[in-house]
Amino acid sequence: MPSRPTRPRAPRTSLSRERVLQAAARVADERGVASVTMRKVAEHLEVEAMSLYHHVANKDEILDGIVDLVFAEIELPPGGTDWKTAMRRRAASAREVLSRHPWALGLMESRRNPGPATLRHHDAVIGSLRAAGFTIAMAAHAFSVLDSYVYGFVLQESNLPFGTPEELEDVVETMGRHMPAGVYPHLAEMMADHALQPGYSYAEEFAFGLDLVLDGLERHLPEVRAAR
Repeated sequence: MPSRPTRPRAPRTSLSRERVLQAAARVADERGVASVTMRKVAEHLEVEAMSLYHHVANKDEILDGIVDLVFAEIELPPGGTDWKTAMRRRAASAREVLSRHPWALGLMESRRNPGPATLRHHDAVIGSLRAAGFTIAMAAHAFSVLDSYVYGFVLQESNLPFGTPEELEDVVETMGRHMPAGVYPHLAEMMADHALQPGYSYAEEFAFGLDLVLDGLERHLPEVRAAR
């Protein structure tokens, strides 16, 4: 009986540093950054762990690389716009990217070997602020407070116990069972007259807070320019 012809295997895409880092980022997205090991990344790529060492030296290099991938996704401050618009767009982009990669929050500022996207991002933000008239010290203050706000908001948002209006109602109902009538009047008012109102979305708090930060920074510009 003639044997069946064997179907030729589809050629496997060769490994590269980029493929290794992209796979590591997917592992972090799916399982958390603690799961990013040489073995787990190799499993994701369906290769032997030892083959990764031809492209990355160790786990630290992988972590440096995936942080750089995250920075590459964040929109750089656009040229030709005023600094507040540029910082607002950059902050909104950073929030969107970090919401997709919440594991990056603990790594973004901790790496000692930044990649080109990371360096380009930081240089562009500082350059936008300097072009607006901020001194280098004030640019550092502005960069710090903006990132603290964005990172903190994403961290808080990602840990909320609700994601839909229905889930919010369940959370409020559960909290209400621990709140005797009249004991916590201000909290009860906020829940009933704000959080449970039609169309409420916690995400809308981001733009309000960001405007407060930007308006506060803007108030320092006249004195900065006067001191020059």
